[in-house]
Parts: sequence; structure tokens; C-alpha cells
Amino acid sequence: MTVERIVVAGASGFIGRRLVESFRADGATVSVIGRGAADARWGDHAGIARLVDGADLLVNLAGKSVNCRYTPSNRAEILRSRVDTTTQLARAVRAAASPPPLWINSSTATIYRHADDRPMTEADGEIGSGFSVDVATAWEQAFFADELPGTRRVALRIAIVLGDGGALTPLKWLARLGLGGPQLDGHWPTSRSRRAAGTDHRFGTPGGRQRFSWIHLDDVVGIVRFLRGHPELDGVVNVTSPNPTDNRGFMRTVRYVLGMPVGLPAPRWLLEIGMSVLRTESELVLKSRWAMPERLLQAGYRFEHPTLDPALRDILSDRGLPAHPEHR
Repeated sequence: MTVERIVVAGASGFIGRRLVESFRADGATVSVIGRGAADARWGDHAGIARLVDGADLLVNLAGKSVNCRYTPSNRAEILRSRVDTTTQLARAVRAAASPPPLWINSSTATIYRHADDRPMTEADGEIGSGFSVDVATAWEQAFFADELPGTRRVALRIAIVLGDGGALTPLKWLARLGLGGPQLDGHWPTSRSRRAAGTDHRFGTPGGRQRFSWIHLDDVVGIVRFLRGHPELDGVVNVTSPNPTDNRGFMRTVRYVLGMPVGLPAPRWLLEIGMSVLRTESELVLKSRWAMPERLLQAGYRFEHPTLDPALRDILSDRGLPAHPEHR
């Protein structure tokens, strides 16, 4: 029996660790590319080429976390860590005698505009503007830049991933401290330099009604597996639950699952102060992200965690609470 060879770049992250664990549980030989302890490190072009040549699957999840302040140095590294790594992999795939038949590259649903009027699908989604969108666009351009006739490529436009860790961790602790109310957008002064860099968040949706597209970590892994068996899927694919919510509804469900009866809301002025202290950006909670997985649904993917309340209870609680009334 032939043992599959799988290469995962950026395997030390939240998604990468779970993916590597899952493939190794299948008995596959999984090699990793990264900065630390890895089978090949970035910049080692010969080592990367050896791993990629003959691989059955290449998955790239590399990229500096956007959970930081968008200083000039951080902005440069966010962009470089995505575009340069993708370009290195493209070089290896192009040079391979036996290129991987499938290359899956991470992208982000943040590429779409601030949307509270309608969902963004792969067919009719509108690309937004600003620093985060510019990064996502450059990332996908690097991924699809060259002709690679022997390799099918899929860019995963991933929504906010929910699991034991990642973006859910600070929101969980806010809820437990009684601060798990909605994050409320509003007008906020900004500097000329931030406007020029596209890092200022402009007031968009009041009342905590900014849309919140999400995906359970189990379904990210499930979708990667699903794509392998569906050669008709290439190009961009939205990786998000078919049942998005909004910020107010999301935080309410987090509180319910954790058994917290109240949660104080966070107005824009308080968010900006808190985000500055925490060295991150308010855009991460105030941008209205509304994406739908149209292509996955059309191809027949069945979500393991399609609705929010059971998904959060799977991650946060085993107390057997009844479903939130909105999800009954």
C-alpha cells in the first residue's frame, strides 16, 4: 500500500497543527516547511524543492498573524510572509519533475468589502479596499501568477476560524469577565498616515450588527479533505459556515454557552483604547464580514458544524446546555 506524501507549509499555526495531526493519523507522511523545527526552512530553495517534488498534496498556511498593530514594520511582514512564501512554493512546483496534483493555499474572506447588505459569494463578491484587502489580493495574485499545468490550485478564502485557541480565546475571556457584549462601531478620528496606509476602520454598521462569518476548525480540515476528491473545484473557494451571524448574536451565543447572563457592550471609543493596549486593531471585530460558501454547497460538502450554537458548545462546553432559542 502506497503511503501518501503531504507537505504543509506554515504548520505551526492554529490550523496547521490540526491539519498535520489529522493527516498523520491517516498514516500519511507529512513534511513541514516553516521557520523553526521543520523539514525545510524558508529560503532553503533546494530543500523545499525536494519536499514538493513527488508530493501528493501541498498545503500552504504560512503568514504572520494579523492580530497586531499595523505599524509599518508589521505591515511589511504581514505582506512579505504571505507573498514571498507563496512565491517560493510556486518556484518549487514549477521546477518539480512530479509536481503535486493539488496545491491548496490559504487566503482570507477579508478580501471582500465591508458587507451588511448582502452576502459575498465567489461569483458575485465585491473586493474591498484598504490594507487588509491589498494584502489578500497580492497573496492570491502570487498564488495564481504562473502557469502550472500539472497542478490544480485552490485558494481558501477563510472566515474567522473557531476552535480551541485562535480568535475565540480573547472573546471567551471577555465573556467570562462580564465584558462579552457586542462590539459597537462608531465614528473615530484617525490620522492622515493611517488613512494613507489603509489601516483606518471607517464607521460602517451600528448597533453591533456587523456580520460575522465563521467556520469551525473541524470543517476547515474537512474542506481540505473534500477538495481532494472534487477536481472540478479550483480557483477561489469561500471557507465559511452557511449560517453566518452578526457580532451581537455571536457574543450573545458565546455568553449563553458559557453560562454568563450579562455582557457589557464595548463602544468604539473603548474598543480603540483597549485595542491599542492589546496591540491589535479594531478592524478585526468591526468590519462586517459576510461570505457564503456557494461553491462548496453546490459541490455537495456537508458541514460538520453548520450552526453556531452547537459549534460553540462543541468547543467551549460539555455541560449539556439546551440550544439557544435562536437555533432551536
